[in-house]
Amino acid sequence: MNNTTRMFKREEVDRKWYILDGKGKPLGRLASLAAKILRGKHKPIYTPHVDTGDHVIIINADKVVLTGKKLNQKKYYRHTGYPGGLKETTYEKLMQENPELAVEKAVKGMLPHNRLGRKMIKKLRVYRGESHPHQAQQPEVWGEK
Repeated sequence: MNNTTRMFKREEVDRKWYILDGKGKPLGRLASLAAKILRGKHKPIYTPHVDTGDHVIIINADKVVLTGKKLNQKKYYRHTGYPGGLKETTYEKLMQENPELAVEKAVKGMLPHNRLGRKMIKKLRVYRGESHPHQAQQPEVWGEK
């Protein structure tokens, strides 16, 4: 009797496309759901060392909500590469100017910080409004089956 767990290979993965709507959803909840789909943890064939995840399209990134006082108190940091080049921006300003970046950073922080994670984040597409250019991939809305 063989009681070993089946490890799936990259070629055996069937990838789908899913749409997540960010309208009125908290940033962290949306990001953790997107990370789960990108990793493939929603599938029974999930294998930790193989990218078994699906593609994710997030629409309405500008309508994502930050709870509490995070909008004014949470900061986004970046460095220019020059001495003294640390720049900071509040999430209120970031959500007005570039909400796609805020959502991408939240999702990226929930993926593995290695080669596999860098591969997974490439399957994420974030858009500010309702429309997206991926109709040819026949994406399904997540949760509607």
